[in-house]
Amino acid sequence: MVLLLSLLTALVVISYGPRGSLGCDLLLNHDQVSKENLVLLEQMRRISPALCLEDRKNFSFPLEVVNGSQVQETQAISVLYEMLRQTFTVFLTEQSSAAWNATLLDQLRTGLHRQLADLDTCLVQEMTQAQPALGMKDPTLAVKRYFLGIRHYLKDKEYSDCAWEVVRGEIMTSFSSSATLQERLRKKDGDLRSP
Repeated sequence: MVLLLSLLTALVVISYGPRGSLGCDLLLNHDQVSKENLVLLEQMRRISPALCLEDRKNFSFPLEVVNGSQVQETQAISVLYEMLRQTFTVFLTEQSSAAWNATLLDQLRTGLHRQLADLDTCLVQEMTQAQPALGMKDPTLAVKRYFLGIRHYLKDKEYSDCAWEVVRGEIMTSFSSSATLQERLRKKDGDLRSP
């Protein structure tokens, strides 16, 4: 009986993990990598944004998908995942390899890949537990349109240094905005120890 009780206690502790949540945990490591990616994006700046004022563009970041309270948890994880995936794709192109410092670009790609792996686990877990949201729009479509606009912009500007600088700044802004969504997910999971 004591052995059975010990096994059940161990199972409960393992199920809840160090955070006390049976839901998807965005690891502290995920937050740290997110901050590191922002620092890398800042370090990647090669020219002053002031030199690129004529190239500025409003890409219409879909704030409603990161700030909207109507977005369900599964959708929120999907939005974060799609933002990271699309960012990874932008910086994976041959043109980006020519535009940026190779070491910083490689570190950014590695960080984005780590974050995608973290969220992939969460996404699979949430999709298996989620109830289908009937009649709800897929918020990842807005993210896809946003990044399609970024890719078209780069192509139209022939991947100029200023175009890359504008996109770098835009992606930094979108990362900062997505922090709101990450915070909401952490609070939902009861992880109050994260910054």
